[in-house]
Amino acid sequence: MANNENFRDEISTVNKEGERIWIYAKKISGKFFNFRQVFAYSLILFLFAAPHIKIDGEPLLLFNILERKFIIFGKIFWPQDFHIFALAMIGGIVFIALFTVIFGRLFCGWACPQTIFMEMVFRRIEYFIEGDWTQQKKLNKAPWSASKIVKKTLKHTIFWGISFLIANTFLAYIVGAEKLIEIQFDNPSNHIGGLAAIIIFTSLFYGVFAFLREQVCTTICPYGRLQGVLLDERSINVAYDYKRGEGENGRAKFKKNEDREAEGKGDCIDCKQCIHVCPTGIDIRNGTQLECVNCTACMDACDYMMENVGLEKGLIGYMSEEGIETREKGFQWNIRTIAYSVVLALIIGVLGYLTITRSDFESTITRVRGTTFQKIDNERLSNTYNLSLVNKTNNSKIVTLKILEGEGEIPPIEYVLKPQVELKKNFAIIMYKNKFNTSAGRTIFKIGIYGNGKLISKVRTTFVGPTL
Repeated sequence: MANNENFRDEISTVNKEGERIWIYAKKISGKFFNFRQVFAYSLILFLFAAPHIKIDGEPLLLFNILERKFIIFGKIFWPQDFHIFALAMIGGIVFIALFTVIFGRLFCGWACPQTIFMEMVFRRIEYFIEGDWTQQKKLNKAPWSASKIVKKTLKHTIFWGISFLIANTFLAYIVGAEKLIEIQFDNPSNHIGGLAAIIIFTSLFYGVFAFLREQVCTTICPYGRLQGVLLDERSINVAYDYKRGEGENGRAKFKKNEDREAEGKGDCIDCKQCIHVCPTGIDIRNGTQLECVNCTACMDACDYMMENVGLEKGLIGYMSEEGIETREKGFQWNIRTIAYSVVLALIIGVLGYLTITRSDFESTITRVRGTTFQKIDNERLSNTYNLSLVNKTNNSKIVTLKILEGEGEIPPIEYVLKPQVELKKNFAIIMYKNKFNTSAGRTIFKIGIYGNGKLISKVRTTFVGPTL
C-alpha cells in the first residue's frame, strides 16, 4: 500500500482546479462480473415485474403515499400500522450498520439500483454505440462530424427512453400498475400533474445516468458517507493485498523469466488495469477509500493479469485490513458486531410477532368532540360517538354494533364496510337515568363491532351523564 496519503485529500473525479475529470471505465469481463450480471439482471427483472405480480388480487409491492396505503407481499398496511413501519425502519438501519461493518459497501457494488443500471444497462449501451474506453475518449476529443452526431444522438435518445421507462415503473409502485396503464391511455390533459411528475423524474434519472454517474456514489449518496464511521479493520472489503503486492522492494513491471521473489519484488506488476476498469476512477492499491463501491471490477482485471503472467490470483480480493496483516482470511466477530446482531435479532422477532398478530380491522370509538350528554326525555339520556373502522381485507362486511358491557342500548344500525377503506360514521348510545347511578358523572361501556354477524373488534368507551 502506498505510504503517501495525499490521495485522501482529493477525489479522483476532480482535478486541482476543481474541474470534473470524466471517468472512462474500461470494459470488464471475468468470474465476478458474470456473477454480478446474473444477480443484477435478476433484480432488474424483479423491479419491472413486481408491480404486475398479484397475491390474492393485490400487487406484490405498492407504496401509495398519496392514499397512505402500503402493500408488501400482498399484505395491506395502513397508517394505523405505522408502529410496524417505524420498527421496520429501525431494523433496516441496524441491518445496514451491521452489514456495512462486516461487508463494507458490498451492497453498493452488487445491489444498489444506481450501480446496477449504470454498469449493467447504460454503460453497456455506451460500449455498444461508442466502443470501449479508448474509443470513447477518441470520440469525445474528435471534432463534430456526422458520425459523432449520430452516435451521440442515438445514445442519449436511448438513455432518455430507458429513463422514461424507469420513471413509469417507479410510478407503478405508487399508484399501481392498472392505474398507471389507465393514465397512460387516457387523455394527457386529464393528468397534467402526473405527466409533469413523469417528465421531472425521467429528466432526473437521465441526468444521473448520462452525466452525474459516479458523482452520486462519491459525493451525493449518504450511505457512502456513513462508511467512514462504520468500517473498522475487521470489515471485509475489496482490498489490495499490499503485503504480497509490494514485497520488499515494491511493485515493478513484469519481465519474462525473472525471479521476482529473489529480487524482492512484489506480485503487483503495475499494469494499472485495476485503475482503468474502476467506475469511480480510484487506485485500489492506495487502500480503503470511500469512493470504492466494492464492484469487483478490479478483482477481475487483476486476476486476468495474474493469470497471464503466471502469478497467483487474488492479489485484489475480499479481505480485511486485519486479515492482510495477520494473513488470516475470513471475518472475525467482535463486541460491536455481536451487539448489532443481538439487537437486530430482537427487532426482527418483535416485528415478526407484530406482523403475524396484526388485526385485519382497526377500530376506534370516541365521543363527538365538544359534546356532553343529551336528554331525550325525562327518563333517557344519550351520547353521540364517532366510529372509525378500517377494513384491511379484500372483502365487504355488513357492520353492526352491540353493547357487550354496560346498561344501555344502541339503536339498530347497519353499515356497509367496503374492502380496503376507512369507514367513519356517527352513532348514539341511549341509557335510562335510573341505570346511570354513578357519582363520577361517567360510566364505561364495552362495544362489540360485528362484521357479517361475526365479532371482529371490541372497543371500550365512556358514557357521560349528570353528576349525582
